[in-house]
Amino acid sequence: MKLNKILWVLLFAVSALFLSACSDEEKDASLTDGTQNATSGINDASTNGLNGTSGMNGSGMSGDGDYASTLGPEFNDPSNPLSKRTVYFMLDSSEVMPDFIPVIAAHAQYLIANPAQKITLEGNTDERGSPEYNIALGEQRAKSVAGMMKVQGVSENQLNIVSYGEEKPAAFGSDESAWEKNRRVEIVYQPK
Repeated sequence: MKLNKILWVLLFAVSALFLSACSDEEKDASLTDGTQNATSGINDASTNGLNGTSGMNGSGMSGDGDYASTLGPEFNDPSNPLSKRTVYFMLDSSEVMPDFIPVIAAHAQYLIANPAQKITLEGNTDERGSPEYNIALGEQRAKSVAGMMKVQGVSENQLNIVSYGEEKPAAFGSDESAWEKNRRVEIVYQPK
């Protein structure tokens, strides 16, 4: 168990170093060119831009009250990991895929630098499985993201966890294309 925690801390330290090594002129292509999730089939093309802009309305806020776009230009810059506010998961899994560790690390660093800022981590699943199972899985997914943020130093008071299970799909349909878009945690910024 201790070894597992040490590995997570080491992984976060490497992620933080990676993020701090990127200058304004020189960004890592895997974070900027939409191929970051090519191995899982989740990228901006396959999600119709859902990763980072899901639910946005004309005011720059999602229907659920995501105020991230009002926080600063970095939240709207597609080359910045903060513009990505959706973490996707594999079927029946609450394990964060390596492609999303830099995204979570960027949000964690922002929260650490802005201790008054709070977020809600909204866990979601695809339609398969019982409603009870999906609520539990959505909660586990949100807790996985929260745990990674807490290890980096984000305060428990800044994090709210909610699970919608299958009740708030990002995509409708009963095929793999829709299901992969629905297996996610949305990072929703709250007003200060």
